[in-house]
Amino acid sequence: MLRTIPWCAALALLAGCASMAPPYERPAAPVAASFPDADAAAAAGGAASTPAADLDWQQFFVDPRLKKLIELALQNNRDLRVAVLNIERVRAQYQVQRAEQFPTLFLGATALYQPNADGQGNRSYYTAGLNVTGYELDLFGRVRSLTDAALQQYFASEEARKAAQISLVAAVANAYLTLLADDAQLDIAQRTLQTREQGFALLKLRFDNGALSEYDLAQAVTLVEGAKAAVALLQRQRMQDENALTLLVGQPLPPDLPPPLALEQQGLLAELPAGLPSELLERRPDVRQAEAQLKAANANIGAAKAAFFPRITLTGSVGLASDDLGGLFENRSWQFAPRITLPIFDAGANQANLELSEASRDIAVAQYQRSIQVAFREVADALAGRATYGDQLRAQQAQTQAEATRNQLAELRFRSGLSSFLDVLDAQRALFQTQQATIVVQAAQQQNLVTLYKVLGGGWKDMAK
Repeated sequence: MLRTIPWCAALALLAGCASMAPPYERPAAPVAASFPDADAAAAAGGAASTPAADLDWQQFFVDPRLKKLIELALQNNRDLRVAVLNIERVRAQYQVQRAEQFPTLFLGATALYQPNADGQGNRSYYTAGLNVTGYELDLFGRVRSLTDAALQQYFASEEARKAAQISLVAAVANAYLTLLADDAQLDIAQRTLQTREQGFALLKLRFDNGALSEYDLAQAVTLVEGAKAAVALLQRQRMQDENALTLLVGQPLPPDLPPPLALEQQGLLAELPAGLPSELLERRPDVRQAEAQLKAANANIGAAKAAFFPRITLTGSVGLASDDLGGLFENRSWQFAPRITLPIFDAGANQANLELSEASRDIAVAQYQRSIQVAFREVADALAGRATYGDQLRAQQAQTQAEATRNQLAELRFRSGLSSFLDVLDAQRALFQTQQATIVVQAAQQQNLVTLYKVLGGGWKDMAK
């Protein structure tokens, strides 16, 4: 037995180097070599700075209230917690599979009692020692391929956690910006309602004195009630958006949060460099996750191929044996029982399993390439937003200023008797709509920058880094 052990160790070492998995080659990226309108987006964004993947979210965001909310979300969000726990689960699965590459030693002792054949008395037999049961000598790399597949699934789970953190950081930021926009819109609506109620009081006085028609008074009532409806709508919308933010944070929003910055003071970095689409393969955790799953599927092909070849298992023991318990330590014993099995007829199961693993690999290739295409599209969309939101916001602000001027002139003309109250009504409605639209565009511009930061791979670094 002692002379056999070195040979078994040498065979085990040789088996650990074998693998029948096909060599892995990264599939070609099915996207263009550069992003569309990259020059225009770069001009709108300004000079290139630190890539998003190298920029901590603490540096990207400037609002202390938002930073605190993101920090709480990273600690308490249940979706992120599931992603972290999933890493532990897959790591344990990998350790279980990896252990199959090594023999398992058991320390055992037995005592056997049975009657003698002549019926006179009993016979006893005692053993104690180390046992190896059913260790597979992996000459064709079946166990090694399964271990490689489990390792790549572990890597994929880590990338999934990073992708979950990226999505969570962006989701909290976008929900927070939405809440700021709600506050700004609600403030405008409440101030508009107050102004219209004051105007209605003056118009009602004129109506009571016979200086205003009932038709014009009814139009004033329409303005007031419309403002009330807008306030109620925005209050409901704000409460629902705050509930969404609370869910992302994973706990009730603390009352001692730092004061927020206004929507226009968020100061998100607009000069994030987009780089080349090929760089997304290294920046985006979801793309790396898809590639790790592809490598796992590729390794499973090796295990399926190895199933066509003989499988060698070793069973043995070395220890002590005796008919007398008192003399157990005086007699040594050993047993070595190699076993080889070769599939001859399995009704096509091995061939079907190989075809299944190859089809799974082809599916993983398509999923990997699709993840690249999705990443390309997301970056291209965010770059298009960065290139155009600035112009849209400037135009919207100019329109709001023009509507404010028109509203003032309409009121002056109405008080001077040069126009009807219908002109005032139209001007006030248009001003309110453009004010609300300006806030919407402001929020959309900020959220687009958050999205650009996300799709370029920013936001996954640990808080301690």
